[in-house]
Amino acid sequence: MSNDSDETTLNVLRKADSLENQRQLAKELGISVGKTNYIIRELVKKGLLKMEHFVHNENKHKYRYLLTTKGAMEKLRLTEQFVRRKKREYEELVRELDAMKRSAGD
Repeated sequence: MSNDSDETTLNVLRKADSLENQRQLAKELGISVGKTNYIIRELVKKGLLKMEHFVHNENKHKYRYLLTTKGAMEKLRLTEQFVRRKKREYEELVRELDAMKRSAGD
């Protein structure tokens, strides 16, 4: 999976429990509703998310999205991967900044 794909998956998993609807999530992530729907369905197929009808909801097309144990483990893995990548990027920026300071001091 690419970094962008992993980051999108991580963001969906992070927001799953508070997800009101796919349109809202799509807007927050800056992606289309169709792509959001596809990602959610794939996460459900992989067993990372579980979909449930809202209890006592007249609109039976509304779902609640629940993070599964497997989903929580994937969220943890992706979060750790994200933090490692950002740390490497930070360290690279620090090296570049140091190099610029040295070259400016010459």
